[in-house]
Amino acid sequence: MAEKNDPQVFVISRVFDAPRDLVWKAFTDPDHMKQWWGPKGVTIIKSDMDLRPSGRYLYAMRTPDGIVMWGKMVYREITPQSRIVFVNSFFDEAGGVTRHPMGPTWPLEMLSIFDFEEQGNKTKFTVEWSPLNATEEERATFAAGHGSMNQGWTGTLDSLTAYLAKAA
Repeated sequence: MAEKNDPQVFVISRVFDAPRDLVWKAFTDPDHMKQWWGPKGVTIIKSDMDLRPSGRYLYAMRTPDGIVMWGKMVYREITPQSRIVFVNSFFDEAGGVTRHPMGPTWPLEMLSIFDFEEQGNKTKFTVEWSPLNATEEERATFAAGHGSMNQGWTGTLDSLTAYLAKAA
């Protein structure tokens, strides 16, 4: 696994004003995920989860201009209320791994580590994201994309913040 200061690793954290149990449920219940997951402006139109090692989360999101993107997470490790490790990728409607619809040199697979840390009645959530089994071109695309990843994750975490405020 890469070091956190490695340019191939993207890390972002947020402290939510919500108990860890609620934040955990937001990530582990497909009905919760459907309400907030994805970049700002997208609508989740499919949310199907089998939360166990080797299980998967399949989702589809529709952008405001009508483009539908499919995503898949294959879980490697689940430590209740503490950590989720999975490989995520884009896929087509038939279930085949495919390229990012707007990034032809984006890595086909990403290793994602989600950590949930209790801080009193708040929760610190950290994402660690890195290319997996990537070519040099894919690694370069990933390294060059940290700014847009920061923007995308910030929007996603903003959506989660708003959702948690309503769900609390």
